[in-house]
Order: sequence, then C-alpha cells, then structure tokens
Amino acid sequence: MDESPEEAGDKPEIAKGKLYLIPALMGEVEPLEVLPLSVKKVIDITDHFVVENEKSARAFIKKVLPSKSQDRLKMFVLNKYTEPEEIPSFLSPCNEGFHVGIISEAGAPAIADPGSEVVRLAHQQSIRVVPLAGPSSILMAMMASGLNGQNFAFNGYLPIEKHLRKRRIKALENLSAKSGQSQIFMETPYRNHKLLKDVLETCNNNTLLCIARDITLASEMINTQTISWWKSNQPDLEKKPAIFVLSASGAE
Repeated sequence: MDESPEEAGDKPEIAKGKLYLIPALMGEVEPLEVLPLSVKKVIDITDHFVVENEKSARAFIKKVLPSKSQDRLKMFVLNKYTEPEEIPSFLSPCNEGFHVGIISEAGAPAIADPGSEVVRLAHQQSIRVVPLAGPSSILMAMMASGLNGQNFAFNGYLPIEKHLRKRRIKALENLSAKSGQSQIFMETPYRNHKLLKDVLETCNNNTLLCIARDITLASEMINTQTISWWKSNQPDLEKKPAIFVLSASGAE
C-alpha cells in the first residue's frame, strides 16, 4: 500500500502570498478622501513592503492605519542605490506564504516610479500581482485635460540639458500634430519652471497645453489653454508636483 504524502514525510505546499501594488497619497490629504477602503484592508494584512523611502512609507502606513504596529513592518528599500542582485530577495516572503506590498512615494506604483522590475519577477515566479485602485496623477491629468484620451503617450522625464529638451519638446509637438496623439510628460518639482519656459519658447502659439498641478490637494489646478495664453498667465509651479499634456492636433 502506497504511503500518503504525510506518511512519506512530504510537507504540503505553502500557498504563495500576493504582491499588492498600493497607491499612495500625493500630498497632505485625508487618506479616505482619495483612497478606497481596499487599500486600508490590504495594509492591515500585510507586513512586508517594498518602498522607495522607508521613513515616508512608514508615515503613510501610520496615516492610513494608525493601529498597525510599526515594529511588525519589514521594509525592502528600492531606489537608485539598490543593487540589482538584492531585488529577487524582496519576493522571498511571497514564496513563504506572506503578502508583500509595493508602496509608491506618490500615486501609483511602477508608473513613473520604481517597482516594475519587482512586478516582472513576480510574474516569472507565478506570484499573483494585485493592483489596487487609487490616484494616478498621469491618468487624472489626462482625464481632466479635455485632450485626446483615445490616443496618448506618457514620455516620463524629458532631457535635462536645455537644447536636447527643446529638441524633444518640438519632436513631441510634431508627433502630436501628425498623429493626433496627446503627449504627457513631467519634471521634478524644482525644475518645473525651466521646463515650462522651454515649452513656451519652443511650441507654436496655438498648440494646446494642459498643466495639472497638486492633483487631489486643496491647491489643485488643472487648466488647458493655448501656448499663447500660457505665455501671459504662467502659474506658480515652484516645488509643486505637476503633469504636462501637449496637443498640437486639437488647436484651432
């Protein structure tokens, strides 16, 4: 008679934990004003997190769920200083049956934010990836811009060097004019004004530009106008998160 797995000394296979993609707040705002209850529930059942900055991630978790013990939290830091060989170990808890959460510094994880490599490894290891609903400044800016939402591209950060940046801006404007595609891009907050200056100097006066600043915050501003209009009505973008959407096809 054959032995059962238990009699043979085999241990039952441990069900893998899930990898949750947890959206974060984009500034000082009450969590439940912009985050669904599912985010709070997932943080409650998760103790392992992949984060860009441990201090701000802990503050975010405390704000969402003050009762959660900070001592239980295990943080894996993923930023530009992380060695590539460290990354596979971030998913070890999932393979041991524990959930892992990726927390963005602002908005949605793995979108203009670290995390995509961890997500890709999770798929390779048959770990279920669960994206949670929450704010994404890129999509929210596109939604509110009034520009072509059927065909758009996110271009991330443009070159820092001035002449390369202007060349890239002109190429995006030409692409938009030919294809009708809305072009989305961004900059670090302290360089917003330099980027805007180059956009206004480079683009045609009738090209449309949406500037979305401080999305979800009390100081939120989202406005779509022509380049000509923006030249006389430049907004305050100093150290404020902003998204830019350019469209040469929708101009009159």
